[in-house]
Amino acid sequence: MTERKDIIVGIDLGTTNSLVAYCDETGPRIIADEQGDSCIPSVLTFSPDGQVVIGCAAKAHAVENPTATVFSVKRLMGKGYEELLAEGEIAQLPYTVIKRVTDSADRDVAAVDLNGSVLTPPEISALILRQLKQQAETYFGREVRKAVITVPAYFDDAQRQATRDAGQIAGLDVVRIVNEPTAAALAYGLGVRGHLNGTAGPSDDLSLMGHCPSTEPASGSASGGQAGESVVAVYDLGGGTFDVSVLRLTDGVYEVLSTHGNTHLGGDDFDRQIMNLVQREVREQFGVDIASPAIRQALRHFAEQIKMRLSRDSSAVLEIDIGASEPYRRTITREEFETMISPWVERTIASCSRALADARLGPERIDQVVMVGGSTRIPLVRRRVEEVFGRRPYTALNPDEVVALGAAVQADILGGSRRDTLLLDVIPLSLGIETMGGAMGKLILRNTRIPCQATERFSTFVDGQSSVKINVLQGERELARDCRSLGEFELRGLPPMPAGIPKIRVTFLVDENGILNVSAVEERSGIEAGIQIIPAHGLTAAEVRRMEIESIEHAREDMTAHWLIDLRNQIAFDTQKTEDMLAKVGEQMPAPERSAVTTAIAELRTLAETCSDPRRLQQALDDFDRQTVPLAERAITATLRAMDT
Repeated sequence: MTERKDIIVGIDLGTTNSLVAYCDETGPRIIADEQGDSCIPSVLTFSPDGQVVIGCAAKAHAVENPTATVFSVKRLMGKGYEELLAEGEIAQLPYTVIKRVTDSADRDVAAVDLNGSVLTPPEISALILRQLKQQAETYFGREVRKAVITVPAYFDDAQRQATRDAGQIAGLDVVRIVNEPTAAALAYGLGVRGHLNGTAGPSDDLSLMGHCPSTEPASGSASGGQAGESVVAVYDLGGGTFDVSVLRLTDGVYEVLSTHGNTHLGGDDFDRQIMNLVQREVREQFGVDIASPAIRQALRHFAEQIKMRLSRDSSAVLEIDIGASEPYRRTITREEFETMISPWVERTIASCSRALADARLGPERIDQVVMVGGSTRIPLVRRRVEEVFGRRPYTALNPDEVVALGAAVQADILGGSRRDTLLLDVIPLSLGIETMGGAMGKLILRNTRIPCQATERFSTFVDGQSSVKINVLQGERELARDCRSLGEFELRGLPPMPAGIPKIRVTFLVDENGILNVSAVEERSGIEAGIQIIPAHGLTAAEVRRMEIESIEHAREDMTAHWLIDLRNQIAFDTQKTEDMLAKVGEQMPAPERSAVTTAIAELRTLAETCSDPRRLQQALDDFDRQTVPLAERAITATLRAMDT
């Protein structure tokens, strides 16, 4: 009997929403949850008793629990507290971000304080990943252990490592980290169909360029490329990040020519422009500062809704009760909103121009522009992209889903099911080391195809030097102080030699996930040292392993807690529906029967509040469902009679 092949899913771990997808011989599909929802909001609420609510329910109650509801955690991934403080990110958040105390004074670890529990961004992201993992396992009916996870193309090494850590904590083997624009190109090039949610999805197959599973390669582009070749720009503007990539697609080979972007630019910043406007006007008109976490959470929600409405309508009305004699009421026009966000949109356009220059292509050489991310629904964004590229962007696929679909395609490739596609990605920022005098010595330049390796020789500056500290840097500036330090290691035990005599060979190796390994060897003595970069503000391997072990050790109690939450939600839903049916047809029932149902509702609700045994709750819910069958039958009959009349 042959062993079943491991399932590999594709995951888009997004700033605003997260999704999981799977690809088989018919193409990639989103795995929806039991309610048929494809997107899980990347929002988590932490209760004082340690329970965690993830997704729509957490988002719905954000105003009630403002300091214990975490959102946009992706913008914190792989960053230290001091860096986030300098960026101004912490001041914008209603929840508390702190600098976690570690055993090393050199390590700057940002964390979130939630009711006294301190969690790092990878730990919080792991909870979202674990939810997606369970969603996939529910669909397949067996364990899912492997995943491809996407990241913004402009995520640096620290942010990629943090994403990998989150996957490991969630119990997933992250077999590949893929850039989001590249994943989107895979989805567009290979076609998509429907959702995996237990029912057949819409059969809206699409092939933009490259291959569909059942079609021949697309013909050559009109811009003069080789037969079967297309050049595509993928513009990816999500909730918290932006990047643009230029790819060449040739007979199933996806080659990234260039990438550029900003990991701190997205729809969240557009929301904040509306929030800043409201806060300023409320202060001017009413003399009130909107400072409480609850009001800020509410205002963030209102701003997001206004932004979405202005993508459809020319104006939108915002009304907020601020506790004054009259509510704050404001009509915001699309033109006004576009003026507010224009500077942010222009930054994305500048990145597009930079990516084209790096690829040595003019806009006329681009065959297609693909739009990815929910913020690309904004009319100004689409209009400016059309202007800079000279062609209307392609928007046929749901911009929220296309990255997850592409991740599923890459998962299918790694699983060995698809052999007609090859993905050639690039690193987003140059890599090097600090040299004498604080200069940045670049070994691997940005937009170099991965996997890649570079070697360069250095020497000592001082006679008799017995050790060399190697500071690994990432960035485009020429001075070390203007670049980001990814980590340091020391080459010790060098034999005393005059300055300039030692020959130290430094090798940088970037694997297919964009993760960096650095080694150094003194060629005369053979002494060597190396490091897989773990940034000073990241988690150590031991910490990640501890969290992974804890997730396994507490798996049973975590599952029990999750079961209890689901049951309590179901009880609340069922009892409310039963009350609705009583109001509709209760007068038709004998008084004792009606009284029994009313009593059963009260008893079940009380039990849900007090009982922590899920088996007992499940039995009580089953008994309640059986007891209310006659009422349900009466309600159905009444509905059918009303339809007949």
